[in-house]
Amino acid sequence: MALRPSRARWMLAAALTLMPLAAAPAQMATQAPATVPGAKPVTIERIKVHSAAIEGNLEGNSADRDVIVVLPPGYAADKARRYPVVYALHGYSIGAEQWTSEIHVPASIEGAFARGVAPMILVFPDSKTMHNGSMYSSSQTVGDFERFISHDLITAIDARYRTIARREARGLIGHSMGGYGTARIGMKHADMYGAIYMMSPCCLSPRAMAQPDARNEAALTSLTSPKDSAKLNWGKRAMLAASAAWSPNPKNPPLYLDLPIKDGKLRDDIMAKWLANTPLAFVDQYIAPLRSFRAIGLDVGSQDGLKPDAEALHAALDRYGIAHQFEVYEGDHVNRIGMRFQDKVLPFFGRILLGQPAGRR
Repeated sequence: MALRPSRARWMLAAALTLMPLAAAPAQMATQAPATVPGAKPVTIERIKVHSAAIEGNLEGNSADRDVIVVLPPGYAADKARRYPVVYALHGYSIGAEQWTSEIHVPASIEGAFARGVAPMILVFPDSKTMHNGSMYSSSQTVGDFERFISHDLITAIDARYRTIARREARGLIGHSMGGYGTARIGMKHADMYGAIYMMSPCCLSPRAMAQPDARNEAALTSLTSPKDSAKLNWGKRAMLAASAAWSPNPKNPPLYLDLPIKDGKLRDDIMAKWLANTPLAFVDQYIAPLRSFRAIGLDVGSQDGLKPDAEALHAALDRYGIAHQFEVYEGDHVNRIGMRFQDKVLPFFGRILLGQPAGRR
């Protein structure tokens, strides 16, 4: 059935503004958290994790993913002690290295531990793809990054490190696209995590009006290989990333995706697929899993263009009486995330996740 014009324009808005294009044209420098006297050094390891879920994707994204692992002070000394694990997802257009730089690792983690946050292992997987971001979704074109995060990565970390391999000792957090991934994966795989924290999540719902742009469409359809997208600007690559994740088409080479516009007109069938991937569209299906979390955290900056989306998710959780922590803080999309990570996020997980006291066997 054809959509009414007003509905079509609303859906087009979803297509062109699901990514926070106005809110975050690029990831940028962030304010450093306060230095904490007496902080002890953590250990940082860089490893590769192979993901069977990403094998065979049509874009050619590697199934061997870079992962940064941060081990707490004392990890090497007490070889019998096991630790809870927090998995931290980066945003669009950056990878794990830039993500850890933006939240001032290791200083932010060392500072949190020095202030009394319970020791834990932090894991930062790299989910950057040919078009700059996986959307942490499941797609034959991009690969099944949803399963990589929720299964393959956890299995690898539990096998390699002294983790407490239980749901109650496992947390998931992400910023921007990573916040979207936390919402998506958290709802769909709540059996794997005891708590989740969404920092300025993108892509929760459509937000702003827009119109088809024939020039943008021409630039995208002229590509002869997924690798060619490297020459495009941030916004065009974001359109490709979302299309590859949410409207993949293995029969449509060379990009193996369907764009939301064709011949300057909205494609309602593709918009339906995109909207089905917005957490505010499927939150009602995951009420029991959401209730099962030990805690849920959600925050957003007061000057962040994603604030209305975060408030809408907060309202949805409130409607169902789902306990959660929500905060609008003074800041924009990125400038306070390092401070927030040290002062809010890590204490949140330190209070909530199941731990093992030192000396316990």
